[in-house]
Amino acid sequence: MGIQTNARTNRLVQFAVTTALATTALSGCTGKVAPPHAYSAEKAGAALAKGKASKAVDHAEAAVLAAPRDAYTRTLLGNAYLQEGRFQSAATTLAEAVELGDTASRTVISFALAQAASGKQAEAIETLRRFENAINRADFGLAIALAGRPEEGVHVLGNALRSGQNTAKVRQNLAYSYAMLGNWKAARLMVAEDVPADQVGRRLSEWAAMIAPEQFSLRVASLLGVQIAADPGQPAHLALVNHPSVEMMAAETQEEPVAEQPNSDFALAKELPPVKSTTQIDDRDEAALTEAPEGGAIRFVSREVAQTVPQRTNARVESRQSPVKAAVAARPETSPTTGGYSIQLGSFSSQAEAQDAWKIFQARYPDLVNAERIITKARVNGKIYYRVAATGYARASAAAMCRQVERKGGGCMAYASNRTLPGSLGPVKEDVRVAAR
Repeated sequence: MGIQTNARTNRLVQFAVTTALATTALSGCTGKVAPPHAYSAEKAGAALAKGKASKAVDHAEAAVLAAPRDAYTRTLLGNAYLQEGRFQSAATTLAEAVELGDTASRTVISFALAQAASGKQAEAIETLRRFENAINRADFGLAIALAGRPEEGVHVLGNALRSGQNTAKVRQNLAYSYAMLGNWKAARLMVAEDVPADQVGRRLSEWAAMIAPEQFSLRVASLLGVQIAADPGQPAHLALVNHPSVEMMAAETQEEPVAEQPNSDFALAKELPPVKSTTQIDDRDEAALTEAPEGGAIRFVSREVAQTVPQRTNARVESRQSPVKAAVAARPETSPTTGGYSIQLGSFSSQAEAQDAWKIFQARYPDLVNAERIITKARVNGKIYYRVAATGYARASAAAMCRQVERKGGGCMAYASNRTLPGSLGPVKEDVRVAAR
């Protein structure tokens, strides 16, 4: 959550989340291969990048309609609502994105900001607490201050500054937190670290005009650089509750646990989000603030970062001794028995990440301890992915295993092993049918 120059209003501070609005747009929106979804998502991302919020909303809503359970498409729509100043719709949509599995720190920050701007400070604080360990301290400090806890924001940001995070981003977030706390002397001293002396007074006056508790929407809108707009709410037909999960649909059909389609024995065909290790992924550098260049101006730099699992993760792999084997034996319905079905557990930007993810999957789901792994390479919308799957399941076992994974918040796609998934380039040579042991 950083500070940047806004040429239109001559402000020198602004949230770094504004840089995430566009970069989030296309980073994970390759989930569906159906042209309507890809086209709409691309158009929405381009509109966001150009600041055309209304067009971005229209295209993003179409993308969500085409791929209703894709987490990153929901995030795209939530960020479009944010840029249009529709905070209630943004909060609703980003809550759905998080529920579907997009818990990247920038998504969480956007979600908390939308909640705070909607007057739901308690919910915003709860959101930030839930994902606190994965959020950059500079971002967390200002977000918690905006959610109604400026004293905690000052504490968090002050500690970050003292621990060596002495950047313009931290300093100016701390200055604003001091202002919200009413400590104008400290705010002035901190603002002066990065703002030219002849502009310090104007900066503080701007802040003073929106410090009142009831100005929660204005504070977020000002820092995001957007205009508050009338918000009719998210269209009812896009609500996540209207789009049941595969598990829910399977529960409704006793004899056919998974819906049939002409080209696949299982309904879904998309790139699943990367697995999250037991220590949450730190993506705090996805929207970083540069040091102030000559002339005192502060600007953002942002880059689109593919979500990945950490190399050589520290996640503990459960022992494959008798306790785990006993657990596997206790759930025979999910054990991989001889069969022609596989379950895709994740899709990654490198082979090494896919290999590391398999260890995490085995630690998280003991039923995978005796499963056989296969890693395949795929090209989707011009990007290369490495899909990791467990194979050798009977149909019912594959469906049951996917339900178990999804109950724990993971992504899972079951499919007939003799089917070629869209974009597949075949198994990775050194990992063809590598047994897990």
